[in-house]
Amino acid sequence: MKISEASRITGVSARSLRHYEDEGLIVPGRFSNGFRDYCQSTIDRVLVIRSLLESGLPVRLIREALPSLTDGTDAGTEAVCAEFLHEVQRYRDRLAARVAALSDQQAALDTYLREARRSGR
Repeated sequence: MKISEASRITGVSARSLRHYEDEGLIVPGRFSNGFRDYCQSTIDRVLVIRSLLESGLPVRLIREALPSLTDGTDAGTEAVCAEFLHEVQRYRDRLAARVAALSDQQAALDTYLREARRSGR
């Protein structure tokens, strides 16, 4: 499929799709006229990339982790260096702390709304 359809299906702009390609995250095929051709496996990969980027994972880490996340196997996971795993763990811990902080903020707002509704504010 062409880039416009891939963009529509994934919710990722054509510009972002080109950026993913420039970063080596995806490699779309090409039509005979040179236009990009996105197959279903590339679309699936874009959806994984989008999810990881939305969670805040940096492109550098996504590039390293993506093969084992999208090929459907555990190939290569034994060979992942300890430093990379430590970096991903640190990122995951920071994310968990953000989730906890947001949860606390949500609870505080819930309390405020309950109290405000009781007092008729």
